[in-house]
Amino acid sequence: MIKCNLARLMGERTMKIVDVARETRLNRNTVTLLYKETAQRIDLETIEKLCDLFDCEVGELLERVQ
Repeated sequence: MIKCNLARLMGERTMKIVDVARETRLNRNTVTLLYKETAQRIDLETIEKLCDLFDCEVGELLERVQ
């Protein structure tokens, strides 16, 4: 299973979904699905924008858990 750490990253920076959507120009629904970990797929461009925003590596945003 792949876990998305977007909620944790946002919490560390006290950001809201609307803040992330505005800063990355991603659809608010996309950010919400990732925040709630209900997204079924994610585009590479989306991953890149989020990693740029949070100044993190892909492995910090997404991780494989068993």
